[in-house]
Amino acid sequence: MKTVATLAAVFLLLATLLSVLPTHGEEEIYDAVIRLHVLAASDSAGDQQNKLAVRDASLPVAAAALEGCESRAAAAARLRELIPQLEEVAAARLRELDAPAPVTVTLGQESYPTRAYEGFCFPAGEYLSLRVVIGAGEGANWWCVLFPSLCLSVAEGGRREELEEAFVAVGLTPEQYRVITESDESTTYRLRFKLLEVLSRVRDRVRAAGAE
Repeated sequence: MKTVATLAAVFLLLATLLSVLPTHGEEEIYDAVIRLHVLAASDSAGDQQNKLAVRDASLPVAAAALEGCESRAAAAARLRELIPQLEEVAAARLRELDAPAPVTVTLGQESYPTRAYEGFCFPAGEYLSLRVVIGAGEGANWWCVLFPSLCLSVAEGGRREELEEAFVAVGLTPEQYRVITESDESTTYRLRFKLLEVLSRVRDRVRAAGAE
């Protein structure tokens, strides 16, 4: 109980610190996107290559299914229907590589630290995430934002104006879009994102300690 009380006190302190920093709606950022998370079986060179092969096989299938989706809810519904197909696509690619392994695909909330991707920086917190786990899923992972389609848009050289339109269309304000694209240039947002990351970790430890 003492551990839980200590963690709870730290949680409240961090939450208080966050409350005095400028905010532009990180909650809306969490609620607007779906992330793709591909976890390799291990850190061996072969398993890491297999991870990228599974990514390359799965991403176009998922992205095609999300075309025309105008909300995260609609995108999530399509992805749930697509899970069996994604598992088969990934497993088939591994068989082609003579590296058969079980693949599990799930869609649910997942905690992330602050992560940067191709000039974008997303605050730590819980995001709806499509997880593609190969084998035990104990190796280094790969991630991007699946909805809106940041994964393919960046890879295909999408213009910043088009990317901003896509994020604004699903609920972000232009100011919130600037937060995730310009946070590396702002000491205030770097601090806020770091506090969010630590707060997320403490919250997870409070939950774990309370469950014991």
